[in-house]
Order: sequence, then structure tokens, then C-alpha cells
Amino acid sequence: MSFVENHEIVQNGDTVILFLGHNSMQTVKMVSGKVHQTKFGAFPHDRIIGKRFGSKVFSKNNRGYVYLLYPSPELWTVTLPHRTQILYTTDISLITLELDLKPGSVVVESGTGSGSISHAFVRTIMPTGHLHTFDFHQQRADQAKLDFESHGIGKFVTGACKDVLADGFGLKNVADAVFLDLPKPWVAIPHAKEALKASGGRVCSFSPCIEQVQRTCEQLRKSGFCEIKTLECLCKTYDVRTVPLPEAKFSKPKPFHGKVARDGETKIEVPEDEVETLPDEKLEETSNCNVINEDFTKAAGSLKRPHPDSTNEERNPHVKLQKPGNLNTLTARPIKEIPGHTGYLTFASLLPVFKGL
Repeated sequence: MSFVENHEIVQNGDTVILFLGHNSMQTVKMVSGKVHQTKFGAFPHDRIIGKRFGSKVFSKNNRGYVYLLYPSPELWTVTLPHRTQILYTTDISLITLELDLKPGSVVVESGTGSGSISHAFVRTIMPTGHLHTFDFHQQRADQAKLDFESHGIGKFVTGACKDVLADGFGLKNVADAVFLDLPKPWVAIPHAKEALKASGGRVCSFSPCIEQVQRTCEQLRKSGFCEIKTLECLCKTYDVRTVPLPEAKFSKPKPFHGKVARDGETKIEVPEDEVETLPDEKLEETSNCNVINEDFTKAAGSLKRPHPDSTNEERNPHVKLQKPGNLNTLTARPIKEIPGHTGYLTFASLLPVFKGL
């Protein structure tokens, strides 16, 4: 299975995303002879192997079905087995943008965790870039390596078990960007500076607490970084529902029958009883005003409006109105409270070092 080179048909050993619903997806590795149980029934792997990705597959009793999706970094993020807290696509997209990642970039990451952002990094920097990722927990580092190899991106990643806070990255003048997801990121700032190329680069630190951000910013300034900024990326959810609203009543605009005198770019409306007092060369008949009004009237009349004598049920037969004279209107309102806080993203730049100046 490869996150790099897609194929159309599900094969034995592939990692497949089963789409059960908008908020319900599962990751399953296809093994011939096995059966996967879901709330929609049992799905034998042999029934899935050989199908085309994107296909709709019914359960063994034909009472439920799932869709077969090819894995991507975004789908992997929402279905991966959590070994640690992970970053989701909302933050990952902002990090990728602010770090200025592109094909060929070299990225240093710590810690690896569940590998959520690692997959997104690889997708962005391949085919000529490389990711160096570190985690101080041996079991997590080993499992991440297995994931990278099974997903076909192992050649783009070098993983290691290392405490970078105490020992550093062991890399010098190789990285275009450094990403830190550590409990004490300010301790790793000097190591990040050492890992960045002499031509300069970007660094990002993810911290859930503002006190961590403050200490990190102080260390960034001491280490010679500039363009320091902290961002918080929040999602605003809208509640879509049908609500009764008063019907708007429009009146026909009154046409202007006078004349217009123009002096350069100044436009003056002149009453009809004063038109004759102005020179003829500065007068223009305002017939175009009537044309505009006629066009507006035709456009407004072309809209399908309910008959004024129709009842509320006739206006909207599917929904009963709460009050007479109202129309049920589909609306989208932001919720009053924004749930959840992931963390703060602190970005900074290291300018190029010019020797001999």
C-alpha cells in the first residue's frame, strides 16, 4: 500500500478506509480470509479485495453498506490509532503554509507521536524532500517506522528514538524548517537553530498553554530569530436550520422625470421647473433612469413569488409556519460558543548568515 502511488483496485494487504458515515470512518488492513465487523454488519475481506476504490460494498447479510476510500493524510488523521494526542487538518494546513513547505524541502520534526502531521509533511515535500522525525518513546518511534514502511513512504522519512531536549537533533545545517511539539519547546530552540541551513529557515512550535508560548518567544528572540508571531486556529461551526422570518415587502421605485446637469464629474439632479434656466449643452434627458426602473421591475417580476392571497401552507407545503405572515427560511447561524482549543502555533524566521560581512 502506498500513500504516494495510487492504484484503482483493492489488493490483499492494502490499507483501506471504510466510510460508514460523515463522522464515522475506519481503517482496515485487507487480509484474505478475515472478516471485519461494523454496526452495519460483517464485511468479509474477500468481498472487498478486487473491488475498485470508491465502490459501495454491502455487508454479508446485504442490510448495510460502506464505501471504500483510498487513504490520504487527511483520512489517516481521522482514523489512525491514537498513541498520543494528534494535530488535525485545521492546524496542519496552517503549519504547512507558514513553514513554506514545498517539494524538495527538508523538515525536522519532534516528536513523532502518532504520525499524523508526519504523513502530511511527506505528501508536501516528496519526491525530492526528506523528513527527519524524532520521539523519545522507543515503542512509539518503532511503531511510527512500521507505519511509514507499510504506507510506502519509508524512503522519505528517517525516524529515530531520541530525547532532543537533552541531546539535540544531531543534525547541522540541513533543514529548511523545524517543527516542535514538545513539553518544553524553548529548550529545543538552540538545537533547532543548529539544524537549520545557513541560508535561513522557519521554525514552528505547537503549545497548548500560553505560558509555554511566552517562554518560547523569549528564547527565540535570544537565539536571533525574527518575524515571531503566535496564531490560534479555531473552527467556527454554523448551525443550519429552517426558521420562520417575516416576509420582506418591496415597493416599486419611483422614476425620475427631470434632467441631469453634469459639470466634470459632478452629477446634479435638477427639478423640472428649473431645467429651462440651464444651457442646453449641459442638459441630458434622463430616459436611461426610466430604462433602469423598467429593467428592475421586470427582474423583480420574474422571481417566483407566492400569490398574495395564498395561505401559509400553500406558500410552503412541507413546513408549517409558526406565525401568520412569516416564511420558512433556510439560515446558517454560528454557534454561540466555539468548542475546543487545540493549541497555539508560534512561528519564527532565521535569516541567512553571510560570512565575511
